Amino acid sequence: MPPDDARLQDVRAWLSKAELDLKAAAHEVAAPAEALWGDVMFHAQQAAEKAMKAFLAYHDVPFRKTHNLEELGQQCVALDATLGTVADEAAPLTEYAWKFRYPGETPEPERAEADEALAAARNAYQSILARMPASARP
Repeated sequence: MPPDDARLQDVRAWLSKAELDLKAAAHEVAAPAEALWGDVMFHAQQAAEKAMKAFLAYHDVPFRKTHNLEELGQQCVALDATLGTVADEAAPLTEYAWKFRYPGETPEPERAEADEALAAARNAYQSILARMPASARP
């Protein structure tokens, strides 16, 4: 049964928010001042999370209020096994939901780590977007 209008609106909202996180990360990378790599990684995690939640919402699969990309990825793979590599690449981003957001002993990450996180998030977003019909895209 095709998704109803309310569900499609929800899916588009998740994807739109994921896209905004990708844009925020890209904006930070391109900033004329020194980029805040922890912020880039936070937005990468958020983009992947929201894309996965969009995929689950499209398929009417409930999900917990969580930042755990391994858990969300497993739910996505249960629906589409071809997302296995995407989910595996995104899973390590989970810790970026919190790792650089609070004071502590964690040093600011390097650009290479941020670039890698952003590439994984973009891949997750694009892979999920490619599996969505036009009616579910923002």
